[in-house]
Parts: sequence; structure tokens; C-alpha cells
Amino acid sequence: MPLFGNSFSPKKTPPRKWASLSNLHLLDRSTREIELGLEYGTPTMNLAGQSLKFENGQWVSESGTFLGDRRELLRLRKRNQQLEEENNLLRLKVDILLDMLSETTAESHLMEKELEELKQHSRKKK
Repeated sequence: MPLFGNSFSPKKTPPRKWASLSNLHLLDRSTREIELGLEYGTPTMNLAGQSLKFENGQWVSESGTFLGDRRELLRLRKRNQQLEEENNLLRLKVDILLDMLSETTAESHLMEKELEELKQHSRKKK
């Protein structure tokens, strides 16, 4: 018998009366597939008046043509190319700077080592 008594004793939950309120589980397999929509097909969406579908990992226009402004598309491609070239140039500059930094660090370590050797050599002479 516990010293202070058992003040917490949860009530048992009543069993569920029915597992599902849907009658779909009573239907045969073919009717269930039709009702539940197990045949999904390709995902589609409507964006700015243009219908797109998802095929092979990319969104493709259902009509097969791009309905947007061609000049805008060309301008964006040109800007993308410029940004890629700038990105490549900046990566090259970073690589060069890292090489210069490692070279300078190595030279600094060598000079420190030589300085320590000279200090030790001068101490031995005294």
C-alpha cells in the first residue's frame, strides 16, 4: 500500500465502436481503385494561363511551346551565362588567393624556424 495513496488513476478508454465510417472498405478492389484514385497519372498545374505537366523530372508545357516573351527568355539566358562566367572567374580568384596564402604561410613558418635556430646558435656561443 503506497504511503500517500494512488491519487492518479486514469479511467480506461472505451473500445471503438467501428474502425471506419467509410463504406469504401466494403467495395471490391476495382471499385475501390476507381473511388480512391490509385491511378494518379502525371501531375499537372495551370500557371499564368499555361498548362504544365511533370515529365521525367521537369515541368513541360502541355502544348509543347513556351508562351512567354521570347525576348525576356533570351535576356534571362544571356544574364545566366554572364553570371556563370562571373562565378567561374571568382572561383579562380579564390583558388589563386588560397594558393598565395598557403605559400606565404609556409614562408612565414620557415622564417620563424630559421629565427629560432639562430637564437639557439647565438645562445650556445655565449
